[in-house]
Amino acid sequence: MSVPATKHTSGSIIPLAVLSLPEAKLTLDDIVCLNGSLHSHYNHAITYESAINRTVVSFQANKKRPGYRWFKYKEAFSSELVQYLLRQYGIRQGHLLDPFAGSGAALFASSALGLESDGIELLPIGQKIIKTRCYLQRKFKSMDFRVLLKWAEKRPWLRIKPKNGFSVLNITKGAYPPETEGKIRQYLTCIEKEDPLVREVLFFALLCVLEMISYTRKDGQYLRWDHRSGRKQGAKSFDKGPIIDFDTAVSLKLREIHDDCIAEDTGADLFDAPVNRGRIRLLSGSCLDIMPELPDRHYEVILTSPPYCNRYDYTRTYALELAMINTSEKELIALRQQMLSCTVENRAKNLFEINPAWSTAIDAADKQKLLQAVLSYLESQKDFGLLNNNGIPRMVRGYFYEMACVIQESLRVLKPNGMLFMVNDNVRYAGASISVDLILSDIAEKLGFTVEKILTLPQGKGNSSQQMGRHGREPLRKCVYVWRKA
Repeated sequence: MSVPATKHTSGSIIPLAVLSLPEAKLTLDDIVCLNGSLHSHYNHAITYESAINRTVVSFQANKKRPGYRWFKYKEAFSSELVQYLLRQYGIRQGHLLDPFAGSGAALFASSALGLESDGIELLPIGQKIIKTRCYLQRKFKSMDFRVLLKWAEKRPWLRIKPKNGFSVLNITKGAYPPETEGKIRQYLTCIEKEDPLVREVLFFALLCVLEMISYTRKDGQYLRWDHRSGRKQGAKSFDKGPIIDFDTAVSLKLREIHDDCIAEDTGADLFDAPVNRGRIRLLSGSCLDIMPELPDRHYEVILTSPPYCNRYDYTRTYALELAMINTSEKELIALRQQMLSCTVENRAKNLFEINPAWSTAIDAADKQKLLQAVLSYLESQKDFGLLNNNGIPRMVRGYFYEMACVIQESLRVLKPNGMLFMVNDNVRYAGASISVDLILSDIAEKLGFTVEKILTLPQGKGNSSQQMGRHGREPLRKCVYVWRKA
């Protein structure tokens, strides 16, 4: 069943979006009908599991976990979720892959259970988090930890005349109070005298506190600016509350890193890991480029959470950190385009050019009826100016087609009987609820996976205030997909 984009009347073509209301509803009704049919197909797999809740599928459960809590990477899932899934499905050894590694939660939690773990990550801030944690686990000595403690207690940067500046991007100009800017320059100058390995950790501590010492707060699609910055942003004035002074913030962070790694009274390792911790390997770049280079049938498990199809632009939300790492404006734009299509600024990727073997995945997406209905509906809404951004249809199309290619590669690199776990959200645009879980599961099944479970959180997330205002409140499923390679 396909959704008609137009209706013919006396030889003219009139998009459904501008027909009378009862006729216009036909387009959404067709989507609802297709969605219901697909839901019935997977009804056996859609289950609620008490151990899977919003806390464990988000950063919340990591807030008090040693190592995981250092950098507030809001898009991360918890180490608790990783450990639960691996234990629940009896995965106690072998190789794990996370194609969207983020801050490395899957890598470090699986490594703690003895698995060898590979992570692919595009954003430099994610790469920096993973590398620094590996340095601290593998290379730091007791004398290096003493240096960190000394920095936390003595604050040597206060006695340094600043020489070094630091990079800013157009979207981060004026992000810090003037006094804080001076302290950052002192700190950057001071760390230059330290051993390279210690310097990496000291710099990482700075990255961890940038948001709390700035006028900004991460807010999904962008940085929200406090009114004290002098930047105009929207009709409402935003106050983020107390802005922590630089010296306190960095000292506390260094102490936290030190204490998480070394128990001062016993010298014991506080990471929740055994002696036989598994190896962690970071592969820097886009998974669309890197996955085709990985060997066939190598991994026992893939555990990941791709960017959601929700317009969040991580190059903006992590702009402070990317600027401090010396990412240029040109590099920022390139990163945005390399990302999986999840923002309205993503241009269409030539997937055949990246890998001609993906014709199978592209064909599976072409034939996915619910997806094609959604795309047809969104295009009709765009043609008559009913979308708040005309890039939405291109983004949604790119997201599903690129994810189809990732699924095909995942099937190839998994061993027979291998498991794939994926955390993802459903979304809604122009009144159309898009069942990301059902569409991706159907594509996965067509490519060769068995859909064992779609673990659904007991409480769905709410749609945006704009959507609620026009279409009413409708909860959207947040799920963990459980697929098995035959």
